[in-house]
Amino acid sequence: MGHREDLLEGAKKCLLEKGFVGTTARDIVKASGANLASIGYHYGSKDALMTEAFVAVVQEWGDRFTGEVEGEGGSLERFRSVWDGVHAGHEESGPIWSASMEIALAGGRMQELRTMLAASQGEGRRGLVSMFTGVPEEDLTEEDLRTAGAFYQALLNGFMLQWLFDPASAATPAELTEGMRRAAAAMAKTAAVSDGAPGAVSQA
Repeated sequence: MGHREDLLEGAKKCLLEKGFVGTTARDIVKASGANLASIGYHYGSKDALMTEAFVAVVQEWGDRFTGEVEGEGGSLERFRSVWDGVHAGHEESGPIWSASMEIALAGGRMQELRTMLAASQGEGRRGLVSMFTGVPEEDLTEEDLRTAGAFYQALLNGFMLQWLFDPASAATPAELTEGMRRAAAAMAKTAAVSDGAPGAVSQA
């Protein structure tokens, strides 16, 4: 590998071991075997390198179980299968989730990093929608990302927070799936009642 690739691998290692705040440029240099000047030459700044490392780690995390997702796109079976994959790797994914929280709670102290990661949100949502629905990423529209993508991302972030705060009380894949089934059934029932009553909605 060249210095650029070495730096990225070193940054990924530091990210998982030390987090964003705890990682210095010298830590990355030590982990990668590259030199300090090469960070600026290849990435512009340490924050830019750490952002790329974070995106790469998240993509690798998703790739580990995406190929094993079962069920028809949009089905409860597929929904459960995705969460089974997320749950199976939750301990290994802990450092990634912690890094995400670190950035979210940093406020203006990591503004450059937050801005860079915000720009990558679309790609994360694209991958999530594709996983849950089975629709190829290249076929998804901006509206898909702003609606379904934001929805699935909110679910993932909520799941992440539950596990970071208290793994013992965090929802299981089966519980999440049942919760989704109940929410969908309640909305379908309400829609059916509304469609059948031209006037006020009756309270069944």
